[in-house]
Amino acid sequence: MDLTFLGAAREVTGSCTLIRTDDLKLLVDCGLFQGPKVLEELNRQSFGFDPSEIDFVLLTHAHIDHSGRIPKLVKDGFKGSIICTSATADLLDIMLKDSGHIQEMEAEWQTRKNLRAGLPPQQPLYTVQDAEEAMKHVQPVLYGQIISLNDRVTVRFADAGHILGSAIIELWIREGQRTTKLVFSGDLGSQDRPIIRNPEIIDGADLVIMESTYGDRLHQNPSTDMKRFLNIINNTCRRGGTVVIPSFAVGRTQEIIYELNKYYDHFEKAEVDEFLSIPVYIDSPLAVSATNIFKRHSDCFNAEARDFILKGDNPLEFPKLKLVKTVEESKALNEDAGSKIIISASGMCDAGRIKHHLKHNLWREESSIIFVGYQAQGTLGRIIKDGASSVKIYGEEIAVRAEVHSLEGFSAHADQKGLLDWIGAMKHKPKKVFLVHGEQEALDTLAGLLREQQGLDVEVPDMGQVYDVDGYQSGRADVGVLRSMEQLKELRENIDQLKYEFYVAMQRLEGQTGLGQEAGKLEELVNKLIQLQKNISDLNMIINSKTLAG
Repeated sequence: MDLTFLGAAREVTGSCTLIRTDDLKLLVDCGLFQGPKVLEELNRQSFGFDPSEIDFVLLTHAHIDHSGRIPKLVKDGFKGSIICTSATADLLDIMLKDSGHIQEMEAEWQTRKNLRAGLPPQQPLYTVQDAEEAMKHVQPVLYGQIISLNDRVTVRFADAGHILGSAIIELWIREGQRTTKLVFSGDLGSQDRPIIRNPEIIDGADLVIMESTYGDRLHQNPSTDMKRFLNIINNTCRRGGTVVIPSFAVGRTQEIIYELNKYYDHFEKAEVDEFLSIPVYIDSPLAVSATNIFKRHSDCFNAEARDFILKGDNPLEFPKLKLVKTVEESKALNEDAGSKIIISASGMCDAGRIKHHLKHNLWREESSIIFVGYQAQGTLGRIIKDGASSVKIYGEEIAVRAEVHSLEGFSAHADQKGLLDWIGAMKHKPKKVFLVHGEQEALDTLAGLLREQQGLDVEVPDMGQVYDVDGYQSGRADVGVLRSMEQLKELRENIDQLKYEFYVAMQRLEGQTGLGQEAGKLEELVNKLIQLQKNISDLNMIINSKTLAG
């Protein structure tokens, strides 16, 4: 068995690792390279393997730097299954189609430019139709579910706490009498993030492939950054400016909605009309679709978010939140002189409606730009964040006079302490750690700390490097569900929680009036009940066919 690092190796984007066993070829992620043009050109190069020979893609999450080349993979001959969590599958559908649309638009723009220069037309990397075709290969699974790829390779997805549906991938590979366990961290989230749960602690592994985005720094306390965030909003709106927030459509936007929901609710109770009058616009069709998907996957929410729901509060809605759908509505925002908050994509400012809002607000001293996510080298967002006095947007030089703020406490990536704590909590220490998904300083800093503080054997692979796994033995081949009393206890606690939530839902349902007049809502409730009946029936079949000890 060997590993080949084909993306996010001494880089942050383009995540892709090839695993070759005696009888399978697997990819973990197949992401788009993003950033400078020289990096983006890698997307058009060959994969370094024959896509038709790949049996499975194991996808950690839906972000484009992890999933964005999947349509190209299918277009170039991949015929296998793409395995990911159910929430990731739903997000992947909208993200790949959106990416395909961007590819088509960029190719059309480049073609017009080429034709004027007497050059051949530019073909898109892939199209919306290619994205739709790729989705036919997706096989959704549940967190904790044991999936056998064949009689010698088993996989399980654990919660990574990064975005909705994000996963740590545990992979057991048996060759001869030896079983080797590999763990891919995916993108690890910070502790106590809004909406989603904390990253799961993994028991151990032989080899760990771990991200290192913020391996060289510590985040601000999230509560401190939230206070700064609200102060920036209040100060900007008091002076008549607009707050522009470049935000990833999936994950970060929903977290901001969630926090603003709590903020507006607080001031509503305090009857502070000044703050209640500030409208919040979500100007990203992708973010609007993603928010609706979040609402359908509340099973992935953390305890606080679920508690909001049980109390009858939708944590992703509040009165002053407005979803912008049409281009005309988007343009009208920049014609409105009133103070407002605009949350728009893309998060790194390289595409999407955010560029128009930056063009109309960067030069205004009374406005503020708030960066709440990672900005890759070479992106427009990074250039602004690093202090440029002017930037070029759509061919026009725009002065940067607005206040520019960066709040890393909002990051969905674990910081240095979070990364060290996650791997340090493993009961069975890995024999080897590969650091990926980071810039050079972050990689080097984290590698040094893992060696010094935890005594781990750490390597930072180069792009295209092949690593022979032979000799790294686990001996822990048992991956059965409910293999310990501890897991059985956790199962019973989850059942008790489900009983409580079902009781609360029924109490609230009985209090509803006029529900029969809302045909769509009633139909959705009936469908959910049918699915619940099926799941309970399946659960009973499993319990009856296998006695659970204790």
